Amino acid sequence: MKKRPFAMMLTVALLVIVAAAGCSAKDKGASPGETGESDGKSPIQFSWLAYDRVEGKVRQDWEIFKEIEAKTGVSVDFQIVSQEGLTEKRQIMIATNSVTDFIQVTTQEGRDHGPDNVFLNLKNYLDQAPNLKAFYEKYPEAAAVATGADGGIYTVPVIEGDAEGKGFNFIWYARKDVMDQYGLKAPETMDEFYQFLKVLKEKEPDSYPLISNGIVGDTGLYTVFGRAFTGIQGFFNIDPATDKYAFAPYRDGYKESLIFLNKLYAEKLLDPEYSLLTQAQWEERMLKGRSFVTYFWKADLESLTEKGRKASTASFELDAIPQVAADGIKNYQFSRPVIGAMGRAISAKVKDKDRAVQFLDYLVSEEGSNYLSLGIEGKTYTIENGKPVYMKEFGTSPFNTLRKEWGVWYDLITLDNAKSREVWERGLSDKSKEINNKYEPYIVPAPKQIVKTEEELELEKSKLNNLNKYLEQKLTEFVTGKTPINDETYQQFLDQAKKLGADELLHMYDAAYTRTYGKK
Repeated sequence: MKKRPFAMMLTVALLVIVAAAGCSAKDKGASPGETGESDGKSPIQFSWLAYDRVEGKVRQDWEIFKEIEAKTGVSVDFQIVSQEGLTEKRQIMIATNSVTDFIQVTTQEGRDHGPDNVFLNLKNYLDQAPNLKAFYEKYPEAAAVATGADGGIYTVPVIEGDAEGKGFNFIWYARKDVMDQYGLKAPETMDEFYQFLKVLKEKEPDSYPLISNGIVGDTGLYTVFGRAFTGIQGFFNIDPATDKYAFAPYRDGYKESLIFLNKLYAEKLLDPEYSLLTQAQWEERMLKGRSFVTYFWKADLESLTEKGRKASTASFELDAIPQVAADGIKNYQFSRPVIGAMGRAISAKVKDKDRAVQFLDYLVSEEGSNYLSLGIEGKTYTIENGKPVYMKEFGTSPFNTLRKEWGVWYDLITLDNAKSREVWERGLSDKSKEINNKYEPYIVPAPKQIVKTEEELELEKSKLNNLNKYLEQKLTEFVTGKTPINDETYQQFLDQAKKLGADELLHMYDAAYTRTYGKK
C-alpha cells in the first residue's frame, strides 16, 4: 500500500520530463506531430490577404481550396481588399506588424522586414519542408532575393517564366482587315513602319494610326521606342550585349527615338492624347477604328478581336506584325523573368508556425502547385498526350473562367504563373501558335533581380522617383514639340538628369548586379 504514492509520484515526474522534452522540441522547430502544437492533420484556419480581380471576385468556397483542405486539414480565410487599396493595405500591415498569416509581398519587403520579426524565417524550417528546400536549391535566384541581411529566408518568390527564357508577353498589334482592305504589307524596318502608318493615315484621314496605352512600363511608348533605337529596355536596364546596366538616354539613338516620335506626333500618325489616355480610352479607340496599331499583351489579341467585332464591324481582325528596330540595333524583347518580384510570406506571429510552414510546403509541392495553377483534373483541365490542357470550353482566354469560377491562376494565390501559362499556350489556336513562332527569334532571357543594400535602397528612394517624373515630363515635351529637339536642348536634358542622380543610380544598379551574381 505504501508503494502506490511513490509510484504515482514517479509517474507525475516522468510526465513532467516528457512535457519538458516536448517544449524543447517545439522551441527547436521540430516537425509537426513532435511538438504537441499540431499533428499536421487536425483542422486549422489561416488568414490570407487577397484582392478582387476584374475577371471575378475572391470566393471563400472555391473548390480547389476544398480539395486542399481535404488533403491538409487547412482552411483559408481570405481577407479581401480592392486592387486599388492593396499596396497601401499591405504597407500598413507591415508597418504595424499585423500582416495576415499568409501574405504576398515584394521580395524586397521580405528582405527588409523579415529580420524585424514581421515575417517568419523559413530557413529555420527547411529540414521539415522538403519541397521548400528543393525549391531554393532549384532556383538560386529565388534564394538570393528571398534572403535578408541576417541570412534568413523570408519569402517564396512566384515563378513567372520558364527556365529556358522563351516565354514572352508582348506583340505589335495591327488591324489585319484594314491592311487587307488597302493591300498593305506588314513593316519590317523602322522606315517601313513609318510609311505603314503614313499610308493608314492617308486611307483613313480621321484616324490616328498609332496608339499606346501608356508612356512607360513594358508597353509604354517611350519604353518600346527607346529599346528599338538604343537596345535598352526602359530608362535603366541590362544591355543584353554586355550584361551591364545602362541608362537609355545616354545611348546613341535615344535622341533619334524622340525625333522619330515627334515626327509621328506632328504628322498626326500618333494619337495626340497618347500621354493622357486611360486603359479604357485606349481600348475604345482601338476597337472602334480610331487607331490601328499598338503594342500590347499577346494574351489579349483574340479576346480584343472578339470585342472589336461587336463594337465596330464583323470583319474586325487583329493580328501580330513583326517587331521592328532601328538599323544597327539588336531587335529583341526580354522574356518573362523566371523569378518574379513578389513572394509568399508567413507572418512571424502566426499561431502555429510548424503547421503554417507545412501548409506552405504543400502549396509548393507538385500536388499543391497543380491545384493553384491548373485546378482539378477533369473539371478545369484534361491530360492530352501525357500533358495537361485547360478545358476547351473555357475558350481562348481560359484565365477568365479559371480565376472567376475556380480561383486558379489567381494573383496573390498562385505561386507558379509559368506552369499556368505553359498549359494555356499548349491549347492555343493555330493563329496564336504562329504568332509565338514569329516572335521567338526576338526573345532573350530577362535580367535577374538585384539585391540592394540598405544604403542602395536609400539612394534609390531619394533619387529615382524625382528622376522618373522629370524624364517622363521632358520626353513628353520633346515628342509633342513643346521643347525643340536639338543638340543644345538634349544636352540640357542630360545635364539635368545627371543632377537628379542618373549617374549615381546607374553605378548603384551595376554594382548591385555585379555583387549579387558575380558578373564582371
